[in-house]
Amino acid sequence: MARAPFELAGVRVAPGARAQIDVPVAKLYTHAPLYIAAEVVHGRQPGPVMLVCGAIHGDEINGVEIVRRLLRSSTIKRLRGTLIGVPIVNIFGFVQHTRYLPDRRDLNRCFPGSEEGSLGSRVAALFREQIVEQATHIIDLHTGAIHRTNLPQVRAQLSPGSDTSAMAEAFGAPVILNAELREGSLRAYAQSRGVPVLTYEAGEALRFDEWAIAPGVRGVLRVMRSLGMLAPSRRRSPPPAAEIANGSSWARAPIDGILRPRSRLGSRVAKGQVLGVVADPFGNAEGEVIANADGIVIGMSNLPLANEGEALFHVARFDAIEEAENAVESFQSIFEPTLENM
Repeated sequence: MARAPFELAGVRVAPGARAQIDVPVAKLYTHAPLYIAAEVVHGRQPGPVMLVCGAIHGDEINGVEIVRRLLRSSTIKRLRGTLIGVPIVNIFGFVQHTRYLPDRRDLNRCFPGSEEGSLGSRVAALFREQIVEQATHIIDLHTGAIHRTNLPQVRAQLSPGSDTSAMAEAFGAPVILNAELREGSLRAYAQSRGVPVLTYEAGEALRFDEWAIAPGVRGVLRVMRSLGMLAPSRRRSPPPAAEIANGSSWARAPIDGILRPRSRLGSRVAKGQVLGVVADPFGNAEGEVIANADGIVIGMSNLPLANEGEALFHVARFDAIEEAENAVESFQSIFEPTLENM
């Protein structure tokens, strides 16, 4: 029996075919229409429906490139199930180089949305109704905020034996953060419907970071293989080691001034260690940024200018800190030689 076509936003995609679909989302003041563009790859054989989306925050562009490479990969030619790739969800923020929508709302705090609400609420409702509710599994791609960078990491609400936990382990990021759900986020909405969803965080806003993009593409393909959507890799190598963090916290600027960091992204730190020094331009006043726990630096500010209380170093805590350090070092050894030859 032939597999049925896949329908998205009124467009039917036949088994073994693919199609780019423009979903009308709103109009500019000039009456020019805007669309959320999606590409559907509908396999000949049945399987899960995987949604991979980027730029829910409009300035987080690494995910856009991850989706592009995924859709152009020859690996998906023999796909089982269906892949929905949405490189840019927040088209308003993307064209304006900003995280937010024109009304300053965060689209990732607007789900499930409403057709009669604010702009953010209406965009969330349209994306949910036309695309999200078609998916059985979701990978949501993010980066750090502007002037902040994240070590490649997966964030998910984990529970033993769950599909979400299995996806997180299959992805192969060096760090898995057992993160609470945030009200209004895509992840919270999907989880409320029983849909397994991962958030991949890596790199900095408004920058292409190859060390974040390449493992993102590989991670998505690993998850698809683990779900049976793709044939097993011929290399048969297990995903890189990953450790689950049992919590995280930010070390903040003690005074206003200019930061001189002493720790780098991915480094192991000890409670009480000096992560950096903040000083005024003359050096008359200095304050030390202190780690408040043993852990690994999974995020940090790239902007030396800091106000008192500003978050500067994001430290994740682990029960097995040495294993976490080894996982990060293993990840760096895999990708750094590639970058040096670019």
